[in-house]
Amino acid sequence: MKFVIAMMKHETNTFSPVVTDWLRFEEWGAYFGNAALEAYENTGMPMAAYIDIARENRANIVTPLAAEAMPSGPVTSEAYNRMVDAICEAVDVGCDAVLLDLHGAMVSETTLDGEGTLLEKIRRINPTLPIAVTCDFHCNLTQKMVDNCTALIGYKTYPHVDMYQVGKQVGRIVIDSMQGKCSPVMARLQLPLLTHTLKQGTDDYPMKSLIQACKDAEKDNSVLAATLFGGFPLADMPDAGASVIVVTDGDQAKASQISRQIADKTWKSREDFIYQFGSLKETFARAKQLTEYPVILLDHEDNCGSGGTQDVMAVIKEVMDQNLEDVAVAAVYDPEAVKVMQEAGIGAEVEISLGGKIDMPSISLERKPLLLRGKVKVLTDGHWTVQGPMYTGVEVHMGPTAVFDTGNVEIVVVSRHHEPWDVGVFTSVGIQPQQKKYLLLKSRIHYRAGFAPITKQTLHCDGEGVTTSRNDLLNYRHLRRPIFPLDEGVEF
Repeated sequence: MKFVIAMMKHETNTFSPVVTDWLRFEEWGAYFGNAALEAYENTGMPMAAYIDIARENRANIVTPLAAEAMPSGPVTSEAYNRMVDAICEAVDVGCDAVLLDLHGAMVSETTLDGEGTLLEKIRRINPTLPIAVTCDFHCNLTQKMVDNCTALIGYKTYPHVDMYQVGKQVGRIVIDSMQGKCSPVMARLQLPLLTHTLKQGTDDYPMKSLIQACKDAEKDNSVLAATLFGGFPLADMPDAGASVIVVTDGDQAKASQISRQIADKTWKSREDFIYQFGSLKETFARAKQLTEYPVILLDHEDNCGSGGTQDVMAVIKEVMDQNLEDVAVAAVYDPEAVKVMQEAGIGAEVEISLGGKIDMPSISLERKPLLLRGKVKVLTDGHWTVQGPMYTGVEVHMGPTAVFDTGNVEIVVVSRHHEPWDVGVFTSVGIQPQQKKYLLLKSRIHYRAGFAPITKQTLHCDGEGVTTSRNDLLNYRHLRRPIFPLDEGVEF
């Protein structure tokens, strides 16, 4: 047998001004051929699970592509076509199965449904080809995606620490179907619900109980997989939001029944998925009263892991104004500032205009750099390998990186966007995060993967940015309506 195994992943924030071209994929990791296999084999990713399944079945492995970019604006048509063409050309040569590691919230310049369009193209090449699909927890599931694959599954964790496991699960479903051991059928149910990302943590309620409902459903041997997708609300496309998909062994009625049960349970908890915006001054007043450290200060409205520019300085400015001490920040995206510090050298005292280099017209927010004086403490190439439970074994390339020390605050400044979900963002530049009083992280939920074991408390800092928690700032043009909580009187 011959299996085509590929990865094409991007979470598209259609409100983000950050361009998603091919260079952006190369910055995170874009590999072709054997280089794709070497980059992801023996990691904690779904693609690694697919490779292991292929080896278990003594199949020849073809890896045309493994590409991922940090969340940002719509993918350019050139970048999208390059990835789709690589996968489709491998399928066109001939294969027995396709195992795909996708995201589920990709929007390009040419399609609002990046994954569905890819799958449709593959199906046109071979209408009966067995296709396994793994999607991110934030997948905006479309009917086109479901109609053009054999079985589809999503992560049950956020932070995503079960990526390998779900890849193994869906891969085996499809291989079993090829061997006549099962006949997978799927039922998709979409809710009129736009859940807030900060309320989607799978260790928190109500999501924890809803994920448990999916796990309970899978205890039935005829239920091959049950997934609740939180959805990605910052992708302005028709299918953004929560959805359920259930895969059963030949029982369409059961698949529909279970998907409805999980969806109904989710809808009853809809009020719990709304985030309440707060005051920065009140948050920092509370931070000063805490005595157990480290405390996470979550700058979630500028999270590059959801498409943020990662250079908004509003929360950092408040840290300075409030005179918080012993603070480490990860990370500010500012290649220009890094160059200034490289030219000055380690130990040099410099004054830099930090951050605030990117306008955000979608939310009418202009750039606001922060003029700071401090010392260049560390300079590195920004390369390190994730040791924590999320993206285990994957190499991180933050680009030329510096640590800027203002006295009270140490700021990690990077040349490539990277969400701090692993403590390596600090330890790779010589900062021991567990020894700090405050850790200011530009993240939302993923930070828990690496930082939960050392964190005493987390405070949400409602600042500024295109990962805003204020729906009134976002102008949706393609999203289906009515939808809760944007509209009143929504029924399901």
